[in-house]
Amino acid sequence: MAKAKTLLTTVDRRAEELDTIAAVLPMQRRDELAELLTDQDVETLRHLVNKGMGDNTLRALTSDLTYLEAWGLAATGLSLPWPAPEALLLKFVAHHLWDPEKRAADPDHGMPADVDDNLRSQRFLKSVGPHAPATVRRRLANWSTLTRWRGLDGAFASPALKSAIRLAIRAAPRQRLRKSAKAVTGDVLAKLLATCATDSLRDLRDRAILMVAFASGGRRRSEIAGLRCEQLTVEPPIPVENGALLPSLAIHLGRTKTTSGEQDDIVYLTGRPVEALNAWMVASKIESGSVFRGIGRWGTVSKRAIDPQSVNAILKQRAAMAGLEPWEFSAHGIRSGYLTEAANRGIPLPEAMEQSRHRSVQQASSYYNNATRRSGRAARLL
Repeated sequence: MAKAKTLLTTVDRRAEELDTIAAVLPMQRRDELAELLTDQDVETLRHLVNKGMGDNTLRALTSDLTYLEAWGLAATGLSLPWPAPEALLLKFVAHHLWDPEKRAADPDHGMPADVDDNLRSQRFLKSVGPHAPATVRRRLANWSTLTRWRGLDGAFASPALKSAIRLAIRAAPRQRLRKSAKAVTGDVLAKLLATCATDSLRDLRDRAILMVAFASGGRRRSEIAGLRCEQLTVEPPIPVENGALLPSLAIHLGRTKTTSGEQDDIVYLTGRPVEALNAWMVASKIESGSVFRGIGRWGTVSKRAIDPQSVNAILKQRAAMAGLEPWEFSAHGIRSGYLTEAANRGIPLPEAMEQSRHRSVQQASSYYNNATRRSGRAARLL
């Protein structure tokens, strides 16, 4: 009994420690993480937060650390050893990169059924089949990073591990899928916005999220979720042909996935997106802090920002309400959709990139959907 009480106290303490970094590192599964992560894991995360590491990087490290701990327990019955021996790294590769055809003939090939069932019951595994090579490489890279932060060396550069990954990928080639099966282009966006037709707080918020995310160059969900009033600057109105003036707003992006925050990257909103954002902020009485927040069951606006996954959930919910297939769209579809829509309207890619803030033409052009390229003029020169 005393042992159970001590364990409970330890878990509660970890939960409280995780709460201290929740403002920087949103965690929906805090209580589960408190049970799964070790004291040293939590201390490592707190150290990384204090180092000022980017939010996206922190989220990826936390997600991968949690998965690795869950997999280690399921596969070996023990928490991860630090540093991990080469044999454990090879086991990780074998469990995640495997050949579906060989698995059909040999059930022992790949991840064992009991490990698979364990991870799936905890919601760490959702899709069926081997992992994407990029996911395995990222988790190994983050595993290596976390090892170094503990002041330890690992076997992550071993020839055996590199060879195992290379051979596994060659044996089980996997098509790389887009983050969003379909782009949220202008026509799709119009259908989503049509579901936000009332003056309810939820409709006003979701309308502002969709319009701001799209019009600001296809902002990432983390940038939308983390947007704060202090990043917004009112700009002089923009005159148009009929003599009217369109409201204008600047968004100071700060730290993003590809910038350190030292340079003042700015994107602009003009017209309807500004009006939608203002309508939400007036109705919700938000004057400082997080712009987009949760809304309670009784219409109470939270003091805390929504998390990035909520942006994805809102998009899928609006897609379902619009009669579209939710599984075909994700928040990243807004980013690819912005560039695709810019191409459809004849806007030069460099001009579109000024708003999307892509750093390379190659990366930006990769977001043009295959369907658009297939039916475009470039594919019909003869």
